[in-house]
Amino acid sequence: MRLLYIVPKIKNPGGVARVLAVKANYFVEHFGYDVHVLSQNESSDKLPFYKFNEKIVFHNMNLNGNAFRFFMSLKKAVNQKVKEINPDVILVADNGLKAFLYPFIIKTKIPIVFECHGSKFIEEKRHQVGLFLKLKYWFKNYAAGKFTKMVALSDESLKEWNLKNIEVIPNPAWIETEFTSSLQSKKAFVIARNSYEKGLDRLLLIWKEIAQKHPDWTLDIYSDDIDFLEKEAQNLGITSTINYFDFVKNIEQKYLESSLYLMTSRTEGFPMVLLEAMAFGLPCIAFDCPIGPRAIIENDKNGFLIPDGNIEIFVEKLSFLMDNEEERIRLGINAKETTKKFSTPKIMEQWKLFLENLIA
Repeated sequence: MRLLYIVPKIKNPGGVARVLAVKANYFVEHFGYDVHVLSQNESSDKLPFYKFNEKIVFHNMNLNGNAFRFFMSLKKAVNQKVKEINPDVILVADNGLKAFLYPFIIKTKIPIVFECHGSKFIEEKRHQVGLFLKLKYWFKNYAAGKFTKMVALSDESLKEWNLKNIEVIPNPAWIETEFTSSLQSKKAFVIARNSYEKGLDRLLLIWKEIAQKHPDWTLDIYSDDIDFLEKEAQNLGITSTINYFDFVKNIEQKYLESSLYLMTSRTEGFPMVLLEAMAFGLPCIAFDCPIGPRAIIENDKNGFLIPDGNIEIFVEKLSFLMDNEEERIRLGINAKETTKKFSTPKIMEQWKLFLENLIA
């Protein structure tokens, strides 16, 4: 079987790139599929952040200009690539609004699957809920129904969409390890892009309170906009207890060195970082945002779900775990057990069955 993934970026250190690397490699190495990945405005000289099997073929579309020129060049380029590659299935993994154009602009009878990696209500900046947003969300739902199939990552994601052509296949927990954090270090841990939906501004407000209550604890942030984050922290009066790092590839060791994982996102799809943290036995604390965290975190069993945006309760639960090593251990044991539900072989067998039924 030949698959074509259409993505905005594949060579960056983002969560979608991570999960596509895991799945594409598995398709090639275990099922013998041919996998092609079509991204946008990425240099052929740039190496992917994550490791991809050498048999996977990368393609690029150079898109630019105003909205009309961008749309026309997208339409022309994607149809050229579909004709050239001639896949059995096309999979679109893109959270952007343009992803919903593909059922209308790709001229083919090949099945097109929308792989939904975010909330329907994801936004890159704060907006007032008005007519424009309502029309945008309506269009997303209408366009998603035009794909051959849509794959949601959780039952929570399923509830956002009023569709009949939708199935649920979670992301795989790609880390399977016997190693477990001792949970004795006084260190909390975060990996996230510095963007509106990832909510690092909310994280800094939380840590401002924590730094006063627990000055012996430190927060390690792995992100892509360190200078901005440092300035924001200084503006809040946080001059110590936070360490800033660029994204790294050997992230497994960083989990082992930590005792808590924090997530303050405003929206999430199915956050791979929570599964990664839990694989190493880390309790996770996250805002109960739409929609990903509640698909993984069971409140007071493997972590804590905090009412979305409630800084006070987040600080309270975080402080509680900092003071109680026994509770960290209890939640951590359950967290590690949680990842077994999402083992890579189990999830990839679901994908194999889904794809084979699609072209049968």
